[in-house]
Amino acid sequence: MSRPAADSNAHWQARDLAHLWHPCTQMKDHEQLPPIPIRSASGVWLEDYDGKRYLDAVSSWWVNLFGHANPVIAEAVSRQCATLEQVILAGFSHEPVIRLSEKLAQITPGNLNRCFYADNGSSAVEIALKMSYHFWLNQGRPGKQRFAALGNGYHGETLAALAVGDVPLYKQTYAPLLMDAHIVPSPDCYLRQDGEEWESHSLKMVSALEDCLANHADSLCALILEPLVQCAGGMRMYHPAYLQRARELCDAHDVHLIADEIAVGFGRTGSLFACEQAGITPDFMCLSKGLTGGFLPLSTVVTTDQIHNAFYDDYNTQRAFLHSHSFTGNPLGCAAALATIGLLEDGSVLTRNADTAACMRAAVAPLEHHPHVAEIRQTGMILAIEMTPNGTRHSSYDWRERRGMQVYRYALQQGVLLRPLGNVVYFMPPYVISKQEVQIMAQAAIEGIEIATGKGC
Repeated sequence: MSRPAADSNAHWQARDLAHLWHPCTQMKDHEQLPPIPIRSASGVWLEDYDGKRYLDAVSSWWVNLFGHANPVIAEAVSRQCATLEQVILAGFSHEPVIRLSEKLAQITPGNLNRCFYADNGSSAVEIALKMSYHFWLNQGRPGKQRFAALGNGYHGETLAALAVGDVPLYKQTYAPLLMDAHIVPSPDCYLRQDGEEWESHSLKMVSALEDCLANHADSLCALILEPLVQCAGGMRMYHPAYLQRARELCDAHDVHLIADEIAVGFGRTGSLFACEQAGITPDFMCLSKGLTGGFLPLSTVVTTDQIHNAFYDDYNTQRAFLHSHSFTGNPLGCAAALATIGLLEDGSVLTRNADTAACMRAAVAPLEHHPHVAEIRQTGMILAIEMTPNGTRHSSYDWRERRGMQVYRYALQQGVLLRPLGNVVYFMPPYVISKQEVQIMAQAAIEGIEIATGKGC
């Protein structure tokens, strides 16, 4: 039996499955659907070793903003490689991290002036949680040790991040290892009553948060939430009015507000940051994913001078924030981030995104009255289509039916990378997607949903 060619998919799939353990994957599934080895990418397209192309409708796990191999970001990283690739950030510094910190202080809402760096979103969440707790400890309030979070929220998969999340798929197995958090009902507008407006539903859900903060303020450090879109929780969405009330309640009860903008920041929701749509400034903003345009791992927690100054002391090292990562503030990541922000700064991208978002919505109009589609919802460049057995929001498929997986497989055959969340098919493409490419993406989703729900094409 001849061996597969060294530059073929089959060659790399065999080597992959011999040694590699993939994330968020039941590895046995790869016996039927081997991982697709990607050789190169450009714009919204990925290309495998057999020469087949795939439209990246999910921005490679929501990180890619301006297309694969973007020449502006690539050039910035290349220049930095020739100058300084890494230096310890404890006791040392460098130009890219200083310039990036200045830029983030400039573009983030309100008085967010201080940046603390890590290399992934979960780590940023851990930093914000620890920093909030330590702030209150330094303020002489050691009883503040717990956190509040929204039902259906997701903040990462390290232990503290899991503890303030509420997606059972990720959390349930590790529950015995996790600290206890107060989980309040989500303002998720998919759960609204028939005929109820998004704003009224989201405001109605504030009462549970109000009770939680009133009853537990003395022990609560912070409330953490994903502004406007709960991404890993099925791209569930809610109204900005909830954020406004959450900010007011946190202020009233001396509780920090942590905005996890890791997935929704840098233009995904139609504004540069989702919090801007509510006109609020959190105490901590967690950023990652699109921060570097998808080129390199980098994250940051942006916070206020007030938070920073609570750790400032002449002699007491224990009052300092003792947290570090080896690659904190990596110069290459900072160079990529600066180039990415440069592409966003003149505002034309958000204007173009609004046009693209409208094109995405129009492209899935044929599903509007589909008997197995309960809702098409959208916030900016994030669009989600939720499948249910009878097309109502009050029913759901058994998760074991894996309807979303059927859409995934069909779309791959058509050259489109969709990665549904359960029975939710969603689009979160790079901003450079063309209107023609939107039609390709939408058609694959429409046909995949027809097949997955038993209607055929």
